[in-house]
Amino acid sequence: MRSLTPRQFSSYCLAVDSAVRSNAVVVPLRPVSAPEVTKRVAIVDGALACIAAKGLRLTTVDDVARASGMSRATLYRTIPGGREAIIQATVETEVARFFSALAVAMGAANTLEAALVDGITSSARWLSNSPALTTLLEVEPWVIMQHVSFGQMDRALALAVDFTGPFFGRWLEPAQAARAADWAVRIVTSYLSNPSDTIDLTDPIQVRDLLRQFVLPGVHALQERNRS
Repeated sequence: MRSLTPRQFSSYCLAVDSAVRSNAVVVPLRPVSAPEVTKRVAIVDGALACIAAKGLRLTTVDDVARASGMSRATLYRTIPGGREAIIQATVETEVARFFSALAVAMGAANTLEAALVDGITSSARWLSNSPALTTLLEVEPWVIMQHVSFGQMDRALALAVDFTGPFFGRWLEPAQAARAADWAVRIVTSYLSNPSDTIDLTDPIQVRDLLRQFVLPGVHALQERNRS
């Protein structure tokens, strides 16, 4: 097993940076104090609670202010720009949280199979256990669908593959790692968008069986082809 290199770590950072900046308005960076960070997190968590309770369309700035325990004035000072800026900050934060959780899960794996299993189950659990995402899928599915259709879906897949690929690079050559990452990402998106009665992606035993049957033979074939 190869150790993670500084270049691989930098690619993780670039992937997260791309995720949280996608479709966002780029503004000049400024120092952020600890109290500001705490307030920003409170606002994001308040917005998530509101979206989970009533969906995105019915969530107002007043709702978020009450849920985060602060006044409208404090909220606007912390995240200037109104409702759209609050929603954008919430999306950015949740994407960063998702990739952070994924990095922890995959980084702890000591075999290629474990990295695949841990990456898939971690992703499935995180996405399935998001109350805000669950509500959106139930009452405002078009909010999600506009980001997972046509070119938007291709960009989302490419981002996920770019992020997860280097984790597999500890055991595979770069092209093989990208291929394995692509397979894993497509498994997650396929089963979560069209749930199966027989496969639960949050269950590591079921995921391991699925990988051993359909994915790992292909990965091993790629490895053998390169050795020959």
